[in-house]
Amino acid sequence: MPDFVASKIVKQYPTPGQPLTILDGVDLELDRGDQIAILGESGSGKSTFLHIAGTLDQPTSGTVSLFDRTLSTIPEKKLAAFRSEHIGFIFQQHHLLPQLSALENVLVPTLAVGSSTPEQLERAKSLLESVGLADRMDHRPALLSGGECQRVAVARALINQPGLILADEPTGSLDEENSALIGRLLLEIETDNPAILICVTHSQSLAAMFGRTVQLKHGKFV
Repeated sequence: MPDFVASKIVKQYPTPGQPLTILDGVDLELDRGDQIAILGESGSGKSTFLHIAGTLDQPTSGTVSLFDRTLSTIPEKKLAAFRSEHIGFIFQQHHLLPQLSALENVLVPTLAVGSSTPEQLERAKSLLESVGLADRMDHRPALLSGGECQRVAVARALINQPGLILADEPTGSLDEENSALIGRLLLEIETDNPAILICVTHSQSLAAMFGRTVQLKHGKFV
C-alpha cells in the first residue's frame, strides 16, 4: 500500500441552494521520496486538499491514509501529536512567533509532546545552518527578511523529520530570487531522509522544479 493515499475525496460546503462542491472525488497516491506540485486557480480547492491531507480539515466523504493510518480514525485528542510526529507544514506566511528567536521557532513543533531534547536542539541548529542562517539563529523575526523568515519556516517544518511535508504557496510572498531558493531547499534539504512533499502553488516556475505536476480543475486532478 502506498505511504499516502487520498481516495475519492469530496469536500462540499452548504449553501441556500445546492451544496458548493470544492473537491469532487480526488484521488492521489504517493510514497516517500515523491515530490508533487499542485497547480490551480484561486478557489480551485488546492489549499482545501492540503488541509485535508494534513488533518486540519475533514472531507465530506472519502478517506486519507498516511503510513497505513486512516486519518479520520485518529481521536481528536491525539491529532496534534500525530501531526507533530508525521507532518510538516509550510505556509505562504511564515507564522513565526515574534517573541522567539529563529532557533526557538524551529523548536516549537517539538513541544507538542513535551520539551525539546538535546538531540532536537542540535538538529535545529543543523537545519538553520543548512538553510544559510547559521549567523541568524538568535535573531527574532522582526530582524529577519521575508526570505530569511521563510527559511526558518522550512527548518521548522523539518525538525521532527516528518514523513509528509505540505507546502501551501510557500513562495507566494517572496521575490524571484528567494522563491527559487526556497524551491531548491524544499526539494533538496532532506535527501538523506526522503519524505513525501506536496506543494500547492500558483507559480509555474516553482512547479517546474518538481518531477511531477498536476492541476486541480473543477474539483478534480487533471
